[in-house]
Amino acid sequence: MSTLWQNIQYKMLRSGNKLNLLIGINVAVFLIINVSAILEQLFFTGFGNSNILLFSVEYLRMPASFQALLTHFWTPITYMFMHDGVLHILFNMLWLYWMGQIFEEYLGNKRTIGLYIMGGLAGALFYLLAYNLLPAFTRLHAADSALIVGASASVMAIVVATATLLPNYTISLILFGPVKLKWLVLVILVIDFLGVVGPNAGGEIAHLGGALLGFVYVKQLQKGHDWIGSIGNLFKARPKLKVVAKNSNKNSPEYPRQDEIDRILDKISQSGYDSLTKQEKEILFRASNNES
Repeated sequence: MSTLWQNIQYKMLRSGNKLNLLIGINVAVFLIINVSAILEQLFFTGFGNSNILLFSVEYLRMPASFQALLTHFWTPITYMFMHDGVLHILFNMLWLYWMGQIFEEYLGNKRTIGLYIMGGLAGALFYLLAYNLLPAFTRLHAADSALIVGASASVMAIVVATATLLPNYTISLILFGPVKLKWLVLVILVIDFLGVVGPNAGGEIAHLGGALLGFVYVKQLQKGHDWIGSIGNLFKARPKLKVVAKNSNKNSPEYPRQDEIDRILDKISQSGYDSLTKQEKEILFRASNNES
């Protein structure tokens, strides 16, 4: 048992894998609430009467009412680590793991947690605005009693970001065979949109908010604007190592672009030289040779 616990601790806290950390937090929160609620009902309150579940609904799920949000201001964060049932958390964590691995393969693991949180906050904002501004909801005063819960908006941010970055990346699906990410995500978004007038309207709207954040983030990243990296850079010293290009033939394909060199230097400052790929080390080596 101690070995199992040590393995879990290593994978979550010491391995450096951000997906393991996010999945571990979600699973831990789910188990702590639900296992304790089951024990409470078995030994104290009886079936269907759980003060623990009532507490989690009241204080951890996110309300649509601005007035309620003022006294529960922490819920835009807590709701994205909560789940309503085993299937809910199972599918969210599977999508997070599958798409997160592809995302980290191409962009590293320094942006995963930031994008997860930003996607959850974007979903929360869309949910709030929709329930308090759209006539379909305000006419029924739906915000007075509506609550949302789940990591779906956060996961959708990572899913859509991955599809935006690699639209033609192909994965194999049972019954469907090879499918490009752009078509898979398009189908998911259409299903979410069709659900905004259904029983889980708040959740579907939050999904769309997270998806939009993931799309915009990657588009900005491709233009050189890394929102998550910029926030992180505010709290770390700039790298002292700098490659100054003096080669007169800077337009030569042999000469690395300065923005590529800067990206590699930032990666060294965050993760060390050993984290570089073979190609990145070759780029840095060519830049040093051109400087000489």
